[in-house]
Amino acid sequence: MAKVIRIGGAGGFLGDSSVAAPQLLKGGDLDYMILDYLAEATMSILGQIKRERPGEGFARDFTEWVWKDNLAEFKAQGVKVITNAGGLNPHACRARMEELAAAAGLSFRIAVIEGDDLMDRIDDLSGMTELYTGAAFPPKDKLFTANAYFGGRPIAAALAAGADMVITGRVVDSALALGPLMHEFGWSDDDHDLLSAGSLAGHVIECGAQATGGLFTDWREVPDWGHIGYPIIECHADGSFIVTKPAGTGGLVSPAAVAEQILYEVGDPQGYALPDVVCDFTQVKVEQVGEHRVKVTGARGYPPSGSYKACITWADGWRFIGAMPVVGREAAAKARRQAEAVLERVGDMLRERNFAPLRETRIEILGAEASYGANASAAAQGVREVVSRVGAEHEDERALRLLTREWQSPTTSMSVGTTGWFGGAPSISPVSRVFSVLIPREQVPAKVDLGGVVTVVEAPAPATPFSPAMVERPTPPPEPQASSDLIDVPLIDLAWARSGDKGDAFNVGVIARKPAYLPWIRAGLSEAAVKTWFAHEFEGAVAPQVLRYDLPGMDALNLHCIQALGGGQFASLRLDALAKGKAQQLLDMPIQVPAGLVQP
Repeated sequence: MAKVIRIGGAGGFLGDSSVAAPQLLKGGDLDYMILDYLAEATMSILGQIKRERPGEGFARDFTEWVWKDNLAEFKAQGVKVITNAGGLNPHACRARMEELAAAAGLSFRIAVIEGDDLMDRIDDLSGMTELYTGAAFPPKDKLFTANAYFGGRPIAAALAAGADMVITGRVVDSALALGPLMHEFGWSDDDHDLLSAGSLAGHVIECGAQATGGLFTDWREVPDWGHIGYPIIECHADGSFIVTKPAGTGGLVSPAAVAEQILYEVGDPQGYALPDVVCDFTQVKVEQVGEHRVKVTGARGYPPSGSYKACITWADGWRFIGAMPVVGREAAAKARRQAEAVLERVGDMLRERNFAPLRETRIEILGAEASYGANASAAAQGVREVVSRVGAEHEDERALRLLTREWQSPTTSMSVGTTGWFGGAPSISPVSRVFSVLIPREQVPAKVDLGGVVTVVEAPAPATPFSPAMVERPTPPPEPQASSDLIDVPLIDLAWARSGDKGDAFNVGVIARKPAYLPWIRAGLSEAAVKTWFAHEFEGAVAPQVLRYDLPGMDALNLHCIQALGGGQFASLRLDALAKGKAQQLLDMPIQVPAGLVQP
């Protein structure tokens, strides 16, 4: 019987539900469980925590909930856990795990993967410029973190050494699943198609229930959100895998739901660069092979680039975020005028105190479709209940404290219908920016620490590094035939879509509901048309750009919008800095199709 490895995805971010691990242990019949806690924003948070408390800097969500509550079951079932919960302090994470296990009378062989932390090598990096913008290196006294992204090979090495559990620092999210597959199936560094397939498997489950109906376009078809099933992948040595979930749980595993997750946070689907491989997802196919069972095949791979991406997070001043509800007639107009008045008042106060002006401000009227720009409906301006959300930045935290002090004053002096604080007082926090560079991977060896033995996992340069010339772009579908009976229909009638952020960019993956729709979707979603539709998202961009890619295997397109998030994540004042709603906005875009193509 062919070997099958079952991996459960029990967490997609720091703060994900604690129900996933016990659910998967109860009904998953797993070999491995992975938990992904790290993003660039999370790294900056952990860096700030570790600066204040050097013994911290790891994901306590994992140790105090997942590990503490389920360690007896991990032991009984022999399920191996692979997680990046180590964050900036994987040794402290392991020490806490061992403490909790000892208190329960249990012991585990827990490996730590280290070497990704580059804070002690800042002087070596400080002359480098930013990978995407060419910006100069940030001030060294402002840095929170500096970490290289490792791949799956160190995890495979830890398992080969006999680890029961593997705790990593910064690795690419998909490596949490790729590492076990490299170990179990003996995939070599030259098995590029297999490494791409294993990376895709990890990519599908790295965000937890997003693969099992979470965030799905057709959300009404997804039953029982309260008990949504978390994903399981059944992986085979040929790289194919089946996505499923525990029996009796809520959620939905369908080709469309899985395809949405495949395209989540992907730029060029033929240049998805990871430490172990450059992935090509253009010929990937998703196929229903049973109830809540979707088979995924067709991933291809190219040699890796030979470099690790390294991300530095750093503090660039301070930001204020405040929210104030306003109700009644003309609520949106009243809320905007009020917010403008407060900012004007604070500007006067800053001048009087010889402070520089606020370097950036943003007013968004929630409830009036603020994030839709010119695409907001006329009816939205007539709503009678809104929240005025104001963001501001300044180099000096003291300047923003003036804004905090003035924020509640409109309650008795400005707009009728102002209700007072909403969810507590406004917040002031550091503006955290990401600075990315590439480092030759042979300069950053990973280390596996297991049972007091430290093993170096070398990553020599590939014999033939990836080159864009290796890529052969798929043939686009034929142009649709001109017709005199064209009508406008919203994109949602033709497609599913999901969006996600990548720094100061976002992507929208668009999957045709029927193959016949794809040529019309493609004609409507030209790069120019998408750039116009999202014009408000490119506000302040120096070189805004939309790139479009074809994925014929899934009858899909991927749209990559560059410089479209106002800095992205904790560097952005925008409501949707993680681009969760961009696909929803695009799905309202009218697409011309023949009148008889879409049935009512």
